[in-house]
Amino acid sequence: MDRTPSKPRAALWMAGWLGLMLVMVVAGREATRELNVFQIMEFRTVLGLFMLYPLIRLYGGFAALKTSRPLQHVMRNLIHYTAQLGWFFALTLIPLGQVVSIEFTMPIWTAILAASFLGERMTIWKIAAIALGLIGVIVIVRPATGEINPGQLIALAAAVGFGTSVAMMKSLTRTEATVAIVFWMLAIQSAVGLFPSLYVWKWPSLYIWFCAIVIAFSGTFSHFCMARAMLYADATIVLPMDFLRVPLTAAAGWLLYSERLDALTVLGAALILAGNLLNLKPSPPAQVRVGT
Repeated sequence: MDRTPSKPRAALWMAGWLGLMLVMVVAGREATRELNVFQIMEFRTVLGLFMLYPLIRLYGGFAALKTSRPLQHVMRNLIHYTAQLGWFFALTLIPLGQVVSIEFTMPIWTAILAASFLGERMTIWKIAAIALGLIGVIVIVRPATGEINPGQLIALAAAVGFGTSVAMMKSLTRTEATVAIVFWMLAIQSAVGLFPSLYVWKWPSLYIWFCAIVIAFSGTFSHFCMARAMLYADATIVLPMDFLRVPLTAAAGWLLYSERLDALTVLGAALILAGNLLNLKPSPPAQVRVGT
């Protein structure tokens, strides 16, 4: 498998991630009109396993799914499953643009973890990006007003979980095939969510079935795109390429649900985006090495 660093290849794969995530956020909002989040998650993973089968065949069959790191897969997917649940819950509590703006702190947590545990380099630009991102979150959540929406805190916790999951994915790409990473994600999360989803089971309408299929497809292949992008660039370079998702999701919320973003949310999102864009600056000759 070609693992030669390439920012253009990473950007192409991240474009796939971006498009699929935009589709999934709208389908997820629609599905929560009828279904419990646990059931939506189970549809996503079980249907995703079937959708993944052609790629499994393409990449050498079930032999390509062998792993020498089962514990890391389990740990990553327990964290990711919990974060995904929080993300779907947040969709029902706060505007789409606000969910994605807060979620966009994911590169901050990924940068910290990748530098601390994966040996990626922490430059002055990345430190500045983290600072700007944290300020942006404070502006959006506004803790001093005493009016914090629980959906904001859930979205923030989900972003931390996603950042942890992505850092662990980056570690897995060093030894595991992309299709294996996605397969074990779906298999483990299907098992975790089986009993909770059966407990709240409700037969969906035809329209919600369609939404569930869209969620499964987008959720499965967005992660394939992300894992492929990770092959060609550091996690702290790959994730900021996702910055267009904030204004595009806000636009979708405005067009489809008449959601308005207040000035402070826009300012906070701008600070987060500015911080992420700093990650794209070339690394200077002198760098501070963090971690081992």
